[in-house]
Amino acid sequence: MTSRVAKRAAAGPSHLKRVLEHLNAGPKLTLSNLKSLKLSLAFQNDHFGARHFVKEQLPRIRYANPDLDIQVEKVRKSATEAWRPELEVEFENGQQTTLDLHEKWSSTILKELMELAGGEPWAKWKAEAATKGLPVVAGEENEGKAVKRPTRTPLPSLKTFRANAPPPVDPTADPEPPKTGVAAALP
Repeated sequence: MTSRVAKRAAAGPSHLKRVLEHLNAGPKLTLSNLKSLKLSLAFQNDHFGARHFVKEQLPRIRYANPDLDIQVEKVRKSATEAWRPELEVEFENGQQTTLDLHEKWSSTILKELMELAGGEPWAKWKAEAATKGLPVVAGEENEGKAVKRPTRTPLPSLKTFRANAPPPVDPTADPEPPKTGVAAALP
């Protein structure tokens, strides 16, 4: 008779071990001289690269940079709304940069962020990957296969979209309820 522990050990690595392997996978995503990251994206049905970045890469960034302020704003977006996802990067010296994430793969987003704030460790990792003939980040080899959807005009940011959008109409609110009874007969 085999114990539960023995069965689980034979089944393979534990969930915790797999999570730690993912968090510690190369390259280590240490960001230097950053104060905060603020990401705004659609909750579902759009912004696929940004959503994948949040799921796969943001935990690794948080693990490597525990003191970094990271804010993620996931917004419900209807099919008629059109705005782009973006990543606002604030450096310790107060300088701010915004990365447009529209139609980008998560590997592209990661490379752009690391180019911006990865520093010497990132440059060293890129050089090692180039000498070994390996991709700099996993998934990079598929970036060229992406199908670009044409956009007629540049999309606004979420902040601009909210500022220019008409206020939402509450379907339950009636400005003047219909008159009933005696009130309906009076002028």
